[in-house]
Amino acid sequence: MAKGVKVAVVSTVFAVMVGGAGYGAYNFVSALSDDGSGGVGDAKRSGPPTEDEIKETSKGFFAAWQKGDAASAAALTNNNTAAEVLLADYGTDAHIGHVRITPGRATGATVPYRVKATVSYDGKSKPLAYSSKLTVVRGVTTGKALVDWQPSVVYPKLQRDDRLVTGESANPAIEAVDRGGKVLTKEKYPSLGPVLDALREKYGDKAGGTPGIELVIKHPDQSPDTSLLTLAEGRAGKLQTTISASAQAAAEKAVKLYGQSSVVAVKPSTGEVLAVANNRTDAFNAAFEGTKAPGSTMKIITAAMLIDNGVTSMNGPAPCPPEAVWQGQTFKNLTNMKPNEGASLANSFMRSCNTAFIKLIDEKPLTDESLTLEAQNRFGIGEDWKTGVVSFDGKVPAVSGPDRAANAIGQGQVQMNPLNMASVTATAITGAFRQPYLVSPKLDDRELATAKGLPYNTASQLKQMMKLTATQGTAATAMAGLHGDIGAKTGSAEVDGQQVSNSWFTGFRNDMAAAAMTEEGGHGGDAAGPIVAAVLRAAG
Repeated sequence: MAKGVKVAVVSTVFAVMVGGAGYGAYNFVSALSDDGSGGVGDAKRSGPPTEDEIKETSKGFFAAWQKGDAASAAALTNNNTAAEVLLADYGTDAHIGHVRITPGRATGATVPYRVKATVSYDGKSKPLAYSSKLTVVRGVTTGKALVDWQPSVVYPKLQRDDRLVTGESANPAIEAVDRGGKVLTKEKYPSLGPVLDALREKYGDKAGGTPGIELVIKHPDQSPDTSLLTLAEGRAGKLQTTISASAQAAAEKAVKLYGQSSVVAVKPSTGEVLAVANNRTDAFNAAFEGTKAPGSTMKIITAAMLIDNGVTSMNGPAPCPPEAVWQGQTFKNLTNMKPNEGASLANSFMRSCNTAFIKLIDEKPLTDESLTLEAQNRFGIGEDWKTGVVSFDGKVPAVSGPDRAANAIGQGQVQMNPLNMASVTATAITGAFRQPYLVSPKLDDRELATAKGLPYNTASQLKQMMKLTATQGTAATAMAGLHGDIGAKTGSAEVDGQQVSNSWFTGFRNDMAAAAMTEEGGHGGDAAGPIVAAVLRAAG
């Protein structure tokens, strides 16, 4: 009888322990089945981790991490393979040691903590301190309380496939200077920032500097490293650019006149880029990489094509009717432009008469390829420019149908940017194509693009027509007050979805050619014109 009572009492105690004692009872039951015989103790727990589980799991994880025991720490996570790699790299690749972790008060299953450590590399050391947090979850397959593994557990800014590495900087710092030795900084020339960053990334190891020692986050997508801690400063190398500080300052100020604006200035006699500026809501270098229809500034190339192929000349006929029909599509001029059936090419050019150019592109020996060949062979458009940074070198595709006519007036499928159009102007007034560049090709032995340029007679006529446009034509208002050897061409380009046309303008003064584009302002002389004129004032 006594024996039966004893059994009943033990059974009752067992039931109470399982049903009401929680975490302590769970450990006790597990202990009862440690002999491997199975039974109730092998039951997998479910539900959210308890307060004690959260405390014990995080405590064990922190202790292993502090000791540099990556395997033990990773075993307390729900992704021990990924966790062990990153935790091991913490000591071996990031060179972080003397780790001390201070946990804060848990909020639910989330535990905040403060990390204090030391980063040491090549005899240099610096303290590292930061805060992060982890969350304890119930293991899906084991039922154990485990750290929910995220890279941010190790460092809050880490994302998937990121790595912590301490070592020499990938690229030494550079001090970019203008053509006269003046230092160029993004603080003084804000819109030059993306260009300077690109130059630093590409030429940092060629500028003669020495790298510093840094703790960085290395990203998997080849994007620049994120610097977290500098153990030793490097020595900046000096990178000579072709930029003119005075022209750059004028360009920075000028683009602020209109939103979504870009401008480039080049030296026609050499191809050197004197200024590049953008006023945009993003960091895109539209001045070099933009792909927009250039409107009537394209008529510089089209006029060259007409002259080179013997269709007409500066003083030859280029009638300007009210409208022109090309393969079923009707083209018109700007509102209020008076027709002139007896106009010369120079007159139609300086007034920017669309119909004159549409009527002439059907003349023999012109074909669908003529404009493309003129742009490529004479002006270097599409010839894989190597400026020193990423750039788009223009596109004038050979097309038939209505787009052949539209291309001739800078619409259709033609794509340009201010860099391209500044170069077009430089070629037009000198007769020689000199590929624009920002840093000397001698720095990295790159080969610049080449083109045969223009016959002297063609270049002479183009320059004269641009002079007339700047003094008597559509560019006269914008170029007013500028003295010396000046010329220009205006343009506006219709863009689907925009209420106003993109404004284009290109011009020259002495040995500077510049081009600008803005998505605000309509006609070229109204918006892009003042931008170019302001930059040309910096030309000596």
